[in-house]
Amino acid sequence: MAQDLRNRLMGMLELIYPDLDSGFLADRLITTMGLAPDSPAPPAHQNNWTEADVLLITYADTVQAEDEKPLATLRRFLREQLADTVSAVHILPFFPYSSDDGFAVMDYLAVNESHGDWRDIEAIGRELRLMADLVINHMSARSRWFENFRRRLDPGRDYFVEADPAADVSQVVRPRTSPLLNPVQTDDGERHVWCTFSEDQVDLNFRNPEVLLAFVGIIRHYLERGVLWFRLDAVAFLWKEVGTRCIHLQQTHELIKVLRLLIEHHTPTAVVITETNVPNRENLTYFGNANEAHVIYNFSLPPLLIHTLVTGNCRHLKTWLMSMPPAQLGTTYLNFIASHDGIGMRPTDGLLSDTEKQQLIATMERFGGKVSYRQVADGSQQAYEINIALYDAMKGTVAGEGGDAWQLQRFLCAHAIMLALEGIPALYIHSLVGTGNDYARMEHTGRLRSINRAQWPLDRLQEALANPLSHHSQVFGELRRLIEVRRRQPAFHPNATQFTLHLGLQVFGFWRQSLRRDQSIFCIYNVTDSVRQVSLSDINLIGTDRWRDLISGQRIDDLGGEITLKPYQAVWLSNRE
Repeated sequence: MAQDLRNRLMGMLELIYPDLDSGFLADRLITTMGLAPDSPAPPAHQNNWTEADVLLITYADTVQAEDEKPLATLRRFLREQLADTVSAVHILPFFPYSSDDGFAVMDYLAVNESHGDWRDIEAIGRELRLMADLVINHMSARSRWFENFRRRLDPGRDYFVEADPAADVSQVVRPRTSPLLNPVQTDDGERHVWCTFSEDQVDLNFRNPEVLLAFVGIIRHYLERGVLWFRLDAVAFLWKEVGTRCIHLQQTHELIKVLRLLIEHHTPTAVVITETNVPNRENLTYFGNANEAHVIYNFSLPPLLIHTLVTGNCRHLKTWLMSMPPAQLGTTYLNFIASHDGIGMRPTDGLLSDTEKQQLIATMERFGGKVSYRQVADGSQQAYEINIALYDAMKGTVAGEGGDAWQLQRFLCAHAIMLALEGIPALYIHSLVGTGNDYARMEHTGRLRSINRAQWPLDRLQEALANPLSHHSQVFGELRRLIEVRRRQPAFHPNATQFTLHLGLQVFGFWRQSLRRDQSIFCIYNVTDSVRQVSLSDINLIGTDRWRDLISGQRIDDLGGEITLKPYQAVWLSNRE
């Protein structure tokens, strides 16, 4: 087995580093990962998840209490409020950082002292599956590595990407409008470093195998601290080649294969997740041949689902869903509607027209949202993401001037769709408790993304959740109920069969069937603000089975009749109790 691991690594490394001794580097990687010579390969196409898996996304300090470190407060909130609701938690970068709310990491091996320490991380990891960010594309300009780069010392001297300022970088895909190359004074004079995201986030140089070895050591440290799921942040930009788009290059895909191979040999139940906020077809390539990401973010889902619910038309959502390939066993999608970032617009390329994109942007701006832009090859700017809290994104429709009476129902309908789709559902903490736009925080930080990165004092949050008249309580209670129902259904396994139903443009639907074929669920949603009728004969329910709506508990006795759907009502028709 060890020889097989070594041979597989060598094959990948020869494509990445053709001029290096691949056997020597493979041996160093195996040693750095702490693998035994006879480390067995994990079973192929193994599903490291079930229908019971639901992920919570949160910052370490989203919930705060006096005289307590935020990680301890988070653990208490998880235990008291969500013990039977979520199975995994993604704690966004909890390391010392200099900017971008954690994504300019200064020290990968330390926990931000203001949040807590590794004992807090390990305690959460013992109670829930723990997902952490591997911020692998770039590092803080205030890190020790970058200080060594300036002083021309190791480790760090050759750890960052440099480029000639006269080089043609016009083809490079940019997620930002900031300069790509930034001058830096070093002990050897001025150098120009590559900064895909910001001047404070300098891209790491994976042409230097020492950088790869350093990250393998970091991964091993995380595994030993209880991290089980790894989110590879901005990984699509990892390899740079002047004269190309510098995104999705083959070396990047091979590096992901290397990391997955080492991770799963160390811990067979570990999961690699790629964060690639790009058009849908490009995103799908990160599955590889079931040998890259175990899980990819379903980035097209948030804008398409929001577009569906504010227009009352599911045509694009339905077309997209029919085009999505079923994930192979051992791989799946991560479904989400909101996260710490905004609603990505690049994943709508080829799915929404320019007019529809502008309509969506204008509607979100009416509901208090903001728009972040990126620079494209011709020097112009395009919308990169919409920054808005999801609860406020559901205020109304494109036809109205402002909000309407259906905000809560529209918001819950969106989650009822997401929770039932093929894949693992992930809920941002601010969606789970119905947080609205935080304009004060946005103004304080000067960053548009802060509009959806509020911080809750624990006592105020508990008070809001305990008040049955508050929308926070109503959102929290109903989402927990939907999740509780979802987690008991074999047909909602992330890899269970899924087919799209054709019920018109105002009613969205799909069918799920369990891996053992002993449960079917017809998921049907009114995506409009008007009452809709659905003929059960169009759904073709099996007459010998007894059908019941898992959400309302209502039984279906007349299989040839109709069901009436209130505005934004969701129905999960199951043939199994």
